[in-house]
Amino acid sequence: MENQLPGKMEMKSIVCTGCSITRGQVSVDYVEILRRRFAGRPVTFTNAGVNYDVAFNLRNRLNDVIAQNPDIVTILIGTNDANSTLSPKNSRLLRFLKQLPVIPSPDWYKENLIAIVQELKERTTAHVALLSLPVLGEDLDSEANRRTGEYSTIISDVAKAHGVTYLPLNERMKSYLQSQNKPSSFPYRPGLYQSSTASMQHFMLRRDLDTISARRGLQLTIDNIHLNCRGAGMIADLIESLILENGNR
Repeated sequence: MENQLPGKMEMKSIVCTGCSITRGQVSVDYVEILRRRFAGRPVTFTNAGVNYDVAFNLRNRLNDVIAQNPDIVTILIGTNDANSTLSPKNSRLLRFLKQLPVIPSPDWYKENLIAIVQELKERTTAHVALLSLPVLGEDLDSEANRRTGEYSTIISDVAKAHGVTYLPLNERMKSYLQSQNKPSSFPYRPGLYQSSTASMQHFMLRRDLDTISARRGLQLTIDNIHLNCRGAGMIADLIESLILENGNR
């Protein structure tokens, strides 16, 4: 997307919250893409992504977000919540890694997401935007992607009920995959194996994330969870449009 700010833009502080997809270590860093797009402009970006986080974890670290005095907060959280429900092994591992008080569920996710939105609205003047979830794997008929749709419906409902912006990432990614009509040759499998092998290729063999993605025949992801340049660019496009729309407000 071409970066054209409307007239003279006041300084804006944007905090992008989320999990590893936002952190950008084993996923193309969409926050860095945004920094490059707005280079030389009065916009600052804070990356508030933490690996393996679920909505509960983000809720518990909102003080750090609020301390940034943000003008815009984007929230991309729920991939780990949704992924954990796809197998008991996923659920047990995530609960252990993040010291969760309960087994993740859609209702618990919704409860935490509402609390995040309410606290940001009460304690900041920030424009809050919720992104729907990226795809899990690239087979649109899979249980994993039906789950991303279910969680994205929760996100949409929360956004409408609490008067915040909804950014349709899930819909945009699924529309793209539909238009390409290329069956996935690298199906999603529960567990850490696909992500860990991508991490090893990237950090040990120094392979570019897009190269890993291409070798696996993937279009938006590198391991069915984390994103390549095209997938991360879709997030950046949505957030860029939000910033431009709010440029002079």
